[in-house]
Amino acid sequence: MTESNIVWHPHPVTKSQRSMQKQQRPCIIWFTGLSGAGKSTIAGAVEEKLYERGHHTYLLDGDNVRHGLNGDLGFSDQDRVENIRRIGEAAKLFTDAGIITLTAFISPFRTDRRLVRELVGEGEFIEVHMDTPIAECELRDPKGLYQKARDGLIKNFTGIDSEYEIPEAAEITIKSAEFSVEECALQVIDYLLANQIIYSEA
Repeated sequence: MTESNIVWHPHPVTKSQRSMQKQQRPCIIWFTGLSGAGKSTIAGAVEEKLYERGHHTYLLDGDNVRHGLNGDLGFSDQDRVENIRRIGEAAKLFTDAGIITLTAFISPFRTDRRLVRELVGEGEFIEVHMDTPIAECELRDPKGLYQKARDGLIKNFTGIDSEYEIPEAAEITIKSAEFSVEECALQVIDYLLANQIIYSEA
């Protein structure tokens, strides 16, 4: 099949109808930061709070996705780009379904995060920068990955021999070394309430 033979097929149930049914505005909450910064922990805590409020969510986690959808990818810069591209497209589909999608990926390159932002509508991409010092990330490192990277046993490890590009204008910046998991999660919930992604009596 050539590209010219691929035509988008519209469906009778719209994104707006799915969103109204769920009583929420769909969006992508994109947690980015170094390994050990707390992305998965805080994303999980936020999802739990949204679930308790009756919202429809799904959490895409970096390690989990590499067990399936992105199981064929390594950690070269090229594979990292493809990893985020696929996740962006998957998150876009969840958004079309009316879902609040949380993602927890290092996603070290600004251009890749920008490409995902451009996949969805205005205000539907919420970048959450886990602004955690690398020293703190290394202290938290349960798998010993930082030490392995410093010993040369792991190549292309973000923060050691592969660059992490800090977000220039993230919607939310979380300093997880200074606040509890509860406080960090509430920071995201407060943003969603203030921007009417969710409502106070959901």
